[in-house]
Amino acid sequence: MTDASGAQAAGRTGDLKIRIASALVLAPLVLGAVWLGGWFFVGMLAIAAVLMSREIAGLLFGEASAGRSALLAVTALAALALAGAGLTTAALAAGAAGLAFALAARSWTGQPLWPALFAYPYLILPLVALVWLRSDPGLGLAAILWLLATVWAIDIFAYFAGRFIGGPKLAPKISPKKTWAGLIGGMAGAAAVAIVTWNWLGSGSLAALIGIAIMLTVVEQAGDFAESALKRRSGVKDSGHLIPGHGGILDRVDGLVAVALAAALMAIFNNAANPAAGVLIWS
Repeated sequence: MTDASGAQAAGRTGDLKIRIASALVLAPLVLGAVWLGGWFFVGMLAIAAVLMSREIAGLLFGEASAGRSALLAVTALAALALAGAGLTTAALAAGAAGLAFALAARSWTGQPLWPALFAYPYLILPLVALVWLRSDPGLGLAAILWLLATVWAIDIFAYFAGRFIGGPKLAPKISPKKTWAGLIGGMAGAAAVAIVTWNWLGSGSLAALIGIAIMLTVVEQAGDFAESALKRRSGVKDSGHLIPGHGGILDRVDGLVAVALAAALMAIFNNAANPAAGVLIWS
């Protein structure tokens, strides 16, 4: 092995070690809040919302300052408080009110409107969706654990498949490291979680659950690409430097943002067909 290839391998190993160490610190905190539910879960999301607001402001508004992100953060916190109190419709209304105020302010000062049109739904809708899903007394805990396990499995399997198999790139102009092998590996990881979940619950269709898991892999990757496009537009490698080995919090939850919203939409459709089902994502 040449010095260059040895250094490259050492870099990959060091990066992986940092990623694992960060995950070992953060995962128990996240899972603890998910398990406790209620305001513990809302509180964790509130902390995330403030941090995400700052990073979104940096990517979309040109400056990650407290002033730039204040209205976005306050709107997200208000929406979370209402969602935590069981007032989901009011939470969405609060998000819409914050967006309307931001649009009016940007219009008054002659700034482009599209950053606000993207930022508010991007942050607030997934947060409200997660609180709504977790609040279901029957399936809320299982739904959130399944979503987290699916997203984590997609990321882990895609990471190793991309690193060790490589091959053609998915969209090199947006995310040069993403490969078709990584996407297929992510699908395999999601399918594995679906099989474990089906055995755990002992109900529903395994084929349907695997199909949903594969679909969510595409959604998760789309969320990743959306954030990558924002970073490339802003000329930065990471959305922040909060999490060693991962970058900012958006770099860690970009896939979950998309998956949470997709899962909530599926639960809404299932609930419309079967009102007694609760937040049943799979059927």
